[in-house]
Amino acid sequence: MTELGRPASAHRMVIADQRSELTLSWGAATDVGRRRDHNEDSYLAEAPFFVVADGMGGHLAGDRASDAVVRRLEVARSGGVASRERIEHALELATGDIERAAGGNAIGAGTTVTGLAIVSAGGSPAALVFNVGDSRTYRIANGRFERLTVDHSVVQEMVDAGLLRPEDAEAHPDSNVITRAVGFGEIPEPDWWLLPLHSGDRFIVCSDGLTKEIGDAGIARIAAKVDNPQSLAERLVGDALVAGGRDNVTVVVMQVDAAPAIVDASVTDESSADDEDTLPRH
Repeated sequence: MTELGRPASAHRMVIADQRSELTLSWGAATDVGRRRDHNEDSYLAEAPFFVVADGMGGHLAGDRASDAVVRRLEVARSGGVASRERIEHALELATGDIERAAGGNAIGAGTTVTGLAIVSAGGSPAALVFNVGDSRTYRIANGRFERLTVDHSVVQEMVDAGLLRPEDAEAHPDSNVITRAVGFGEIPEPDWWLLPLHSGDRFIVCSDGLTKEIGDAGIARIAAKVDNPQSLAERLVGDALVAGGRDNVTVVVMQVDAAPAIVDASVTDESSADDEDTLPRH
């Protein structure tokens, strides 16, 4: 387990060559859970990155895999504002680190990774959300709770094919089988979403130790009751433990306290993005 970053309130970031300023608060919490003997989750909660990684693969290999990802992303923090290119490079370097750390482990090692990076897009601050595996990133905007990421898992493929109801996915016996990871000798293939940032937006990034215990509805219900990011992270982890704590559980919460108006009024949300320098438009 690697914990990088500490809770912050009213942290100011200057975006796009001093043209705009963003104010953020964030918090994070993690726990080994009630059934595991060590914690293979890691997180990075330090602007511009808010990331959770959930490691897999034999004795200590999962620890090292998740550690490699968050440490490589921490190095990519230099310069303040992030970019897709930096993230991709960090994940590629982490893949090599994981291979070396796995050593002779027959099953290899790997990790999920999900979260967001603050980027400059068209002169305005934006969230570049990325995901590999079945950890998740959520957003609350204008009172609406939504899951942003799509799991890379066998059960998600079954849901997409109409073979399994979404409400039955978490209880399915193959719910822990993922189809993408960072590591295991594979080239990382993240999904990407680029979203404008507005005052009041909140992002919740978590490992599946949270989602498998309380689900999307439980996360939404708790988030509606707890305002402070650190308090919310701790409450979500605590409730996952009360619900069973069958796995390691990690939560990072980032809140936008103040954001500038979008430079281009035509800028709107879309489901995905291929370039971090331009916000998606209609």
